[in-house]
Amino acid sequence: MGPIKVVALPAPPARAGSQWWRAPFWVLALLTGAKSFADNPILGSQRLNASGLHVWRLKLAHALARSRRARLAQRLPADWKEQFDRNGFVVVRDFLPPRLLEEIQTELLDPRLECRSQQQGDTVTTRIPIGPRVLRRLPGLAAVLDSANWKGLMAYVASTRSTPLYYLQAIAGGVSDGPPDPQLQLHSDTFQPSLKAWIFLTDVPEDGRPLTYVAGSHRLSDERISWEHRKSVEVLKTGDRLSQRGSFRISPEELPELGLPQPTHFSVPANTLVAVDTCGFHARASSDRPTLRIEIWAYSRRSPFLPWTGLDLLSWKPIAMRRAEWLQKIVDWMDRRGWAKQHWQSAGRWPL
Repeated sequence: MGPIKVVALPAPPARAGSQWWRAPFWVLALLTGAKSFADNPILGSQRLNASGLHVWRLKLAHALARSRRARLAQRLPADWKEQFDRNGFVVVRDFLPPRLLEEIQTELLDPRLECRSQQQGDTVTTRIPIGPRVLRRLPGLAAVLDSANWKGLMAYVASTRSTPLYYLQAIAGGVSDGPPDPQLQLHSDTFQPSLKAWIFLTDVPEDGRPLTYVAGSHRLSDERISWEHRKSVEVLKTGDRLSQRGSFRISPEELPELGLPQPTHFSVPANTLVAVDTCGFHARASSDRPTLRIEIWAYSRRSPFLPWTGLDLLSWKPIAMRRAEWLQKIVDWMDRRGWAKQHWQSAGRWPL
């Protein structure tokens, strides 16, 4: 990781205008997981990114993730580690004991459960936080989430021992009026290694909008670095809205230029676990019919510039399993005061 050139900070763009008093916070954001080029004039500076700002953050985040993973490697089975290191994903068929799967399918489709939903394009995603109340009804699931293999896999892929957020999630594709689902485009969620994982509770057919992932795209090759550099310089002029917010889109035709294959489609039976590094390119596959996927979903993305693997007070068990529920309420509170936008609206009772 060579040093970036020292360049004077850019003058605030017109859109920043009266918000330039935020400059100290924009500078501090450089050492966090902040990723939006559109919301931070320093992160989005064409001049600074041409000089290597984005690439410097990218390389540092990946170097620290490699260091943390090296210390976490002994926590997961060797074949899972080999799968992940090669592909950027781990696939485990028949993950849950059959009786536990049946119990989860029965309990988690209970119509008494309150849920929230969000629409993107023609797709509606519905979620229920998995907290203490749900886990009391499903002690078998609680045991799985507390098992050594599970925690070892989550930690290695996320490169942190911080406890993920857990949700019951349903993705209904092609069911609403709207433009195409933006998640159908291949993309990287962010510049830093991070985790998403799914335990599919229903079969996912090939025409059921399965998860797709470009094997090996989690690695920071020279070709990927050059591509990231070019995107960081051009994104505010030529990128779509989500790319400008730090989730770079890529077309299948660009993959060979980066030495990458076409995406793997996870058309899998129920009770399959898939865990991925979302710095790699992934998407939902398209379909010409309405589709529905139901899954347990895990998410973890900690600040990328911490050298240690733990020391996370939010992972203390009494807090960790309530965070998903509390986060929902905190954003509600901030939305009522105009400080944040709550995109997840009440959807009544589960199921859909």
